[in-house]
Amino acid sequence: MDFAASPWLLPLAGLLAGTLMGYVARGQRFCTMSSLERLWYAGDGTGIRTWMLAAAMALVFTQTLHAFGWATPNESFYVRSSFAWTGAILGGVMFGFGMALVGTCGFGALVRLGGGSLRSLIVLIILALSALSAQKGLIAQARVPFVDAVAIDMRFAGGQSLGLILSYFTGVDVQFLVAALVAGAMLFWIFADNGYRSQYRAIGTGTVIGGVIAFGWFMTTWAAETSFEVVQLEAGSFVVPVADTLLHLVTFTGSVPDYGVGMVIGVVFGSSLNALFRPRVQGEPCADARELSRHLLGGFLMGVGGVLSMGCTIGQGVTAVSALAISAPFVLVSIIVGARMGLSYLIEGSPLAVFFASRS
Repeated sequence: MDFAASPWLLPLAGLLAGTLMGYVARGQRFCTMSSLERLWYAGDGTGIRTWMLAAAMALVFTQTLHAFGWATPNESFYVRSSFAWTGAILGGVMFGFGMALVGTCGFGALVRLGGGSLRSLIVLIILALSALSAQKGLIAQARVPFVDAVAIDMRFAGGQSLGLILSYFTGVDVQFLVAALVAGAMLFWIFADNGYRSQYRAIGTGTVIGGVIAFGWFMTTWAAETSFEVVQLEAGSFVVPVADTLLHLVTFTGSVPDYGVGMVIGVVFGSSLNALFRPRVQGEPCADARELSRHLLGGFLMGVGGVLSMGCTIGQGVTAVSALAISAPFVLVSIIVGARMGLSYLIEGSPLAVFFASRS
């Protein structure tokens, strides 16, 4: 089938993928922030293992497609772009801090919006507007000298994929060996926990989300190869695509949405289906001005931080991992640090309290 003859196939594929992702995420309460909170305050690592399983399965499925030539993650911006290390660290911390203020990430806000959350609607609007500013507006004026200008050019190795870099230094193509070793190590840690091996719904959720990400690589690769237009290779991220969705809703005419926009809408739709069938539809307005201001600030930090780090908990935490981008661990660690600082601010009154905890 020729993509040029059916340009709506790509956003419809994104809609389908997002619907499945939103449905299973709401059903299993798949949320990075709540997973971190359960781990830190209740010692429950089920959510974190499910999130890592999604990344591991996305890596396995994506690299399998890559081996057959059905996906080209090495041509995506995760790999082809320079390694913006300052953006990865600063943006990750900003995103994590904002995530703590809001109580979830951009993907989680979409899932909650599907259940009727008005707070999430506010967060997503602010996230979209701030992401646009960080991309092309006033904030971008600061991004260029402090992030783009100091990025490390990885073209000598062919891109910022761990497999490409190790292949360059060894002189042998070890991309798939590296992918197998990384995936094997992740899966070993995930299933080393006896209790988790019996969490069939959680395992199913992680596997489905990983499969959805690989499906995105497959569809956008196919579209790029058959279209006369430039098609961005993507698989799942929820910062810039949220901004693109807002632009399509209010400004664009005569243009077809891309895969990411379809996916954003699909996540809300899939979550709505799950909420209606349960049923678990809740309005969730902001309780007072203080809570509103916290959500506004959190949405702003996630929007700007997501652009600086080129992704979110899904974009870098799952999609970039599936491409073995070296930016992924830097961003993820920074997000986790930022989230811990955000919780410290909410609970202790200072974002630095976590680093200076009193010893009895």
